[in-house]
Amino acid sequence: GVKCGGVLSASYGNFSSPNFPGLYPYDTECTWLLVVAEGSSVLLTFHHFDLEYHDYCDYDYIKIYNGASEDEGNLLGKFCGTNFPPQFTSSWHVMSIIFHSDRHVASGGFSAAYNKDSCGGMLTRLSGIISSPDYPENYPNNAECQWIIRVSNHTQVTLVFHDFQLEKNEGCNFDFVAVFDGGSMNDSHLGHFCGNTKPSDVVSSGNELLVVFKSDFNIGGRGFKANYFAGDCHQVFTAIKGNFSSPQYPYIYPNNINCHWRIEVPHRYRIKVFFLDLDLEDRNSLTDECDYDHVSVFDGGNKKDPLLGKWCGREMPQPLLSKGNQLLIVLNTDRNIASKGFSVTYMGVVPINVSCTRTDFIIQIPVEALPQLSRDNIYLGTPSCTAQVVASSYKIQSRFDFCGTEPQKRRNTTIFVSILYINFSEPIQKNIQEYELQCDPKKKEASVNIVSDSEHYKLKQMSENLVEPKREGSDAAESSEGSKKQDTSDIVFIGICVLAGILMLIAIIGLVLL
Repeated sequence: GVKCGGVLSASYGNFSSPNFPGLYPYDTECTWLLVVAEGSSVLLTFHHFDLEYHDYCDYDYIKIYNGASEDEGNLLGKFCGTNFPPQFTSSWHVMSIIFHSDRHVASGGFSAAYNKDSCGGMLTRLSGIISSPDYPENYPNNAECQWIIRVSNHTQVTLVFHDFQLEKNEGCNFDFVAVFDGGSMNDSHLGHFCGNTKPSDVVSSGNELLVVFKSDFNIGGRGFKANYFAGDCHQVFTAIKGNFSSPQYPYIYPNNINCHWRIEVPHRYRIKVFFLDLDLEDRNSLTDECDYDHVSVFDGGNKKDPLLGKWCGREMPQPLLSKGNQLLIVLNTDRNIASKGFSVTYMGVVPINVSCTRTDFIIQIPVEALPQLSRDNIYLGTPSCTAQVVASSYKIQSRFDFCGTEPQKRRNTTIFVSILYINFSEPIQKNIQEYELQCDPKKKEASVNIVSDSEHYKLKQMSENLVEPKREGSDAAESSEGSKKQDTSDIVFIGICVLAGILMLIAIIGLVLL
């Protein structure tokens, strides 16, 4: 076979397909592992590219991996044909390239160069970190770095600064960070920053963002550190109801990502989250902790807020309820072993005050919590039991024998249960929230709980399970009753037959005596 591939560990170098610039051989596979100094990244550039074309690159192709090539979650791209792959920058000091050819059709192949890249480059992953050279130590003088962040079409790039300390001067023309809305400095200028004030988040209008760092000949600082996120890896949800999932779900999520989803509903609301599916890398067998890939939920808008939980593997979280109107979900994945990911649905919980007496439900909702609705959109049990506007609240007071309220036996206690409906539907989308209200009339204690679609299914199953035994019992009772009826009729029939026999015997004896 053809000898090719290998480990390239110099600070820079070149490699090419076998027999380049001639036709590459058939049925060949080569793997190159590019390794530079730890703490640096690998910058890969193609100078020539000509492989057999296929719509899905299933025949001859190049695969480029962020790190080692054992895990498809590290795949940066798969290429064939004559269009050059873009420049790639690894997330750490290792990059892998696989060249594959099949048994038919050969072309001119490729040539590429790599070098150790301490600053700048092309970033194409869903998320990543960029920082000034030598961060958090002082950056060098006369440095210039350019990062082009390019994500998939129809998504945006979000840049979030976590630390920022540069030389300060009016006009920011000595040391600075500049951000452009595209891949070049000819694109729209989104910001020009220096000094010690951390810049606000920057969001591109398209799928590219250019970040430029420049320092002059003297006076430095600690520099900066920032995260970037692709659109499907950093989202903010403000609708009352929604759902989302990990990148590429239900297919394998990428390795080495840090994705944030923030839910923010109106003031005074709370948020209830339901995990519909969870499949991540398993726990660390040594520590029994979620040390590798994991999803975390924070009770607020950032990671400094209280942690509600951290999960990995196939540990399905119970429904989660926030204390306030914001919730943050974070997915962290490491450099190897990826899985399917997760799927989530959430609902904004309306601030409802429920109380009860021995005979009535009393429900109050602040009008300001539902500014887009009228009282007809809020009803108990049936649309005829609508809310009334009393002062600054929507109010419903209903006796237990009206508005669909029913008694139920739970834990040997009789309680009254009803459903409150709040209709957020729009012309093109149905959205009716349902809240189960419960009252213990003896204690005069009431509670309210939002019912999700998944809970509807469970409640339906429970109700069916409760009904089925009754049906079986009823059928058994009917069967038993039928058996009893059958047994009784048989006894009567036998009695009549015996009586007829006796009468016939008496008649015969009478005839004989005569």
